[in-house]
Amino acid sequence: MSLFRKKSIPDLIKTTQQGRTLRKELNAWDLTLLGIGAIIGTGIFVLTGEGALKAGPGLILSFVVAGLACAFAALSYAEFASTVPVSGSVYTYSYAIMGEFWAWIIGWDLILEYLLAVSAVSAGWSGYFQSLLEGFGIHLPTVLTAAPGAVPGKTTLFNLPAFLIVMLLTFLLARGIRESKRANNVMVVLKVAVVLAFIFVGVWYVKPAHWQPFTPFGWDGIFNAAALVFFAYLGFDAVSTAAEETRNPGRDLPRGILYSLGICTLLYVVVSGILTGIVRYPEFKGYEDRPVALALQTVGQNWFAGFISLGAILGMTTVMLVMLYGQTRVIFAMSRDGLLPRGFSTVHEKFRTPFGATWISGTVAALIGALVPLGDIAELVNMGTLAAFVMISIAVIILRKTQPDLPRAFRCPAVPWIPLLAILFCVLLLAHLPLITWIRFAIWLAIGFAIYFTYSRKRSSLNTQSTIHLDQ
Repeated sequence: MSLFRKKSIPDLIKTTQQGRTLRKELNAWDLTLLGIGAIIGTGIFVLTGEGALKAGPGLILSFVVAGLACAFAALSYAEFASTVPVSGSVYTYSYAIMGEFWAWIIGWDLILEYLLAVSAVSAGWSGYFQSLLEGFGIHLPTVLTAAPGAVPGKTTLFNLPAFLIVMLLTFLLARGIRESKRANNVMVVLKVAVVLAFIFVGVWYVKPAHWQPFTPFGWDGIFNAAALVFFAYLGFDAVSTAAEETRNPGRDLPRGILYSLGICTLLYVVVSGILTGIVRYPEFKGYEDRPVALALQTVGQNWFAGFISLGAILGMTTVMLVMLYGQTRVIFAMSRDGLLPRGFSTVHEKFRTPFGATWISGTVAALIGALVPLGDIAELVNMGTLAAFVMISIAVIILRKTQPDLPRAFRCPAVPWIPLLAILFCVLLLAHLPLITWIRFAIWLAIGFAIYFTYSRKRSSLNTQSTIHLDQ
């Protein structure tokens, strides 16, 4: 039964008030921009190209399907985030509702999600950054422009721009949440302005004939693309990892989660429609890492294509910043519970950040982004995210049954139907992920099981407390 030992919600909240704590800096505006910072980026500036090749103009419906899955899950996240304002997101919620073993599985899953999300976005960021440099006549050595084997016909060894940007963001996050918040807010405002500019410029070049046939690959293609572009919605779940650094979590966390998701879904649908209306979907082949810039170059708007590249760089920078932030907070929470080495939950005396966890996470993410091709990363991230959404949806149903009178600042409507719809949509998307992705995910879980049973279970703070109690 020790596999399913639980932490009570009051005990979880109490741990946030002990020792050196994280600084409370965030409000609803900051959280909304944090969510937009994580969501708007790769989805518009990178994955629209790959998604169009799978679904054609039906990519619009793919974003709607993925958005619905996220919307249903977001309502569950909003309830938990306002009720249990503790770092760790669904890992922490699972610990309280389903027990330690399930919490470990989802925590290990979240580490995969955020770590590889940073790495995948860094690869896309590198493509746009190089495009911007080439506009000024600057060309990097080919071997330093991409991961090994990422570019057919070219010898590439290391994606240097991808590595350097992640290390720079790691430095910023290690310095403190206040500095990170300010940088994110400025970049989010600028990148949303760029997206709106693309909409106002691009709409005049749309040719409705390019939308025919609208679903060349049928509903199977739409769901295949939805399983891929689901990666574009990563972000609102990262907002919940900011719980301990939010001034009024009961009010501001649900707003930040739901506002950011709603705004971004609308922008995704509009942009994907304009993009596939400007360029016929087969033409994205070979330009998957820069589809928006390609669309504008196709209609002769080269000057604006450079502007879009700058916007994409800003957009993907904030995605990496927020994803890396979420990664460090999950590791921080797991370490504080004893499931990972205690050094990961050490808070820096001056900066009030999990300093060691930030630098280790950032370095690993930077190396993966520099050495692993983009396509191999994105689908594995989606697997981890969908699994987390299923878990949070199950947990909110259980919590309503087991603790119906628990004070909740926000209540997910129509429980259990909304969480069940989230599970249904997530399972549909999981079913459309390739077999190799399932195999890689199973390997990752197997590694996690080995670590839990050989290290984490014995060093868990709950195990330590029970041992002390028995000794007394």
